[in-house]
This record gives sequence, C-alpha cells and structure tokens, in this order.
Amino acid sequence: MIKKSNIILLVSFLGYLFLYLFLFKNIVLFDKAFCFIYLAFLLSIPIDSNRILDMFIGLVTGLVVDIFSDSLGIHTAASILFMYFRYYLIQWSTPQGGYEGNALPSVNSMGLSWYLTYTIPLLFVHQVALFYIEAGGFSLFFYTLTKVLMSTLFTLLVIILFQYLFSTSRKKRL
Repeated sequence: MIKKSNIILLVSFLGYLFLYLFLFKNIVLFDKAFCFIYLAFLLSIPIDSNRILDMFIGLVTGLVVDIFSDSLGIHTAASILFMYFRYYLIQWSTPQGGYEGNALPSVNSMGLSWYLTYTIPLLFVHQVALFYIEAGGFSLFFYTLTKVLMSTLFTLLVIILFQYLFSTSRKKRL
C-alpha cells in the first residue's frame, strides 16, 4: 500500500529536480555562487528512515542530476557523501527523548536554529566534495573554497526561503 507521505516525497523529488535542472542550474551569482536546490529534497527525508535507503536515494538523486547535467558522477559522489554525513549529524543532534516518529526535518517542525545546525554542515560537505572533485585537486584551493562558501550560502538562503514560502504552519491561527 502506498502511503501519502511516500507520494509527497516522490512529488517533492520530481519538483526539486525539475527546479534545479530547468531553472537553478543556469543561475550563477558572481561567477562563484551556485544553487543546488535538489538538496532540499535530501534534507527533507524523514529523520528515522533507513541509512542504506538514504544513501540509495542520494545515489539516485545524484545520478539523475549527473545524467541531465553531463557532469560525470560529481553530483552522485557529493550526494552520497551528503547522505552518509546526514546520518551522523542526526545522531549527534538527537535530543535525549528522541524525535517524534517519522519526523520531517523542516523549519516549521524543528525550529530555525535546529534546522540551520542540521543544514549548514551538510550543505558545506556537499559543496566541498562537489567543487574539489570538479577542480581535480587542491591546486586552486582558495578559489574553490570561495565557490564552496558562496554556494553554501546561496543554496541555504534559497532552501530557507522555500521552507518559509511553501510549508504549512502547524499552529492554528485564530
């Protein structure tokens, strides 16, 4: 039986990939800041999901982006590393009582400070892997580091903006 949450995840997967491939892939600020909006999907996977399944989802996401971007596996490697570190970051940030069952990481459900501590390190790991693999080493260390930092910030701002624009508040308004 197909759950409603699985359908929502599939639609968000397709939506974020569509947004990246047809819009955000072509947006570059100052020749250094790139927005990888498809990472918002990887960030929104439920916290208690299976670790191996998470890495497989990262593999599929990266492969789809690589196929349509003609980037030879760079996004795949970075996305798998992203999902690998996601597990440890969630373990590190788990409160003493644990999370609610099937909790989704979002600004509305977890709060902005938790979401930033969850998102920033993962985005940074992804950007470091992506841009240093693309550079083929550390010969352009500071130029590549500038791209990493600016892309992390740009992607973070767009993801937070999407969180506030398209998420529904759980609080009832009077």
